[in-house]
Amino acid sequence: MENGKSSLTHTHTSQSAPLLTLISTSLDHDERTRKRLARSSHKASESARSFTGLRAKLYAKKRHAEKIQMRKQIKAHEEKNLKTTSTPQEPSSTPLPQYLLDRHNPQTNAAKTLSTAIKSKRAEKAAKYTVPLPTVKGISEEEMFRAVKTGKKTHKKAWKRLITKPTFVPANFTRRPVKYERFIRPMGLRYKRAHVTHPELKVTVQLPILGVKKNPQNPLYTQLGVLTRGTVIEVNVS
Repeated sequence: MENGKSSLTHTHTSQSAPLLTLISTSLDHDERTRKRLARSSHKASESARSFTGLRAKLYAKKRHAEKIQMRKQIKAHEEKNLKTTSTPQEPSSTPLPQYLLDRHNPQTNAAKTLSTAIKSKRAEKAAKYTVPLPTVKGISEEEMFRAVKTGKKTHKKAWKRLITKPTFVPANFTRRPVKYERFIRPMGLRYKRAHVTHPELKVTVQLPILGVKKNPQNPLYTQLGVLTRGTVIEVNVS
């Protein structure tokens, strides 16, 4: 018995305890990380809309820097892909179908590069003749519009607005019915010609106005053709 007991005890002590592997992360860590990254764009958009004041300015500056960096990375990847595809490769022994021949044609990449160069030249040419919008003092709606009261007997409705600044109305303009006309442009404040000074010839001429391109005050003023300080207009020089 003693020998049996001793052998049993010996076998019990010889067995080692099982090793436990400690996991520092939860089992759904990868899935939660993926969902957090997927929600990050929505959270950033919500923060950009909800922030106000200095916090909004700082957040907008941070997002602007992040977008610039992201665009640089995308451009670098595109240039890398273009370089890898433009390198000459050995002709493959396996024949390609007709619809796949254009993908490996080096002339296609040359055409893309040429079209990109043409587009950039056009953009530079357009930027050369763009008119810079000056920084002007804002005009309040109380100064720009005057409320017109309407109504058959009571004159209590005041949803119409009379423009108090000079405007341009094209010749083919058709006025809406008076009942549905919200913005009224007086005939006495409608301008058809403008005095334009040539910067090099130092000559001032009177030219007909073709349209209002941009009013820095408000997009609504551009649509209405309001002529205020800093407005970019198109004239007929022929």
